[in-house]
Amino acid sequence: MAANFGVSRERVQRRIVYNACMSFRAPHGNPNAKRGRTPPPEDTFEEAAFLKALGEKQKLVSLKLMDGQTVQGWIEYYDRNMVRLTRQDAPNLFIFKHEIMYITEDVLKKK
Repeated sequence: MAANFGVSRERVQRRIVYNACMSFRAPHGNPNAKRGRTPPPEDTFEEAAFLKALGEKQKLVSLKLMDGQTVQGWIEYYDRNMVRLTRQDAPNLFIFKHEIMYITEDVLKKK
C-alpha cells in the first residue's frame, strides 16, 4: 500500500491568471543569475606617469607607429595629444598619440 502524504486524490483545478501588461521576461534583479566579469577599464591613467618617468631619465625609447615605421629617441615633452621625440643625428619629431601603436623602452643606454 502506498503512503499518503496528506495529498488527496481529488483533482485540483488551478486557475491561471494572465495580465496583458505582465512581461514574459525574467525580472532584472534576479539574484540567482550568473554575473559575467566586468570588462577592464578603458584607461588606467598610468600613461602620464610612464611618459614622465621616461622623459625625466631621458631613456631611449622606440615608438612603433600605426603605419609600421619605428622611430627611436627620447621623450622630451608630451601632452594630451602628442609626444616630442628628440633624436640624435636626426630631426626631432612631434608625433600625435593616435598615430602611436606602442612605446617600448630600449635596453641600450643613452650616450
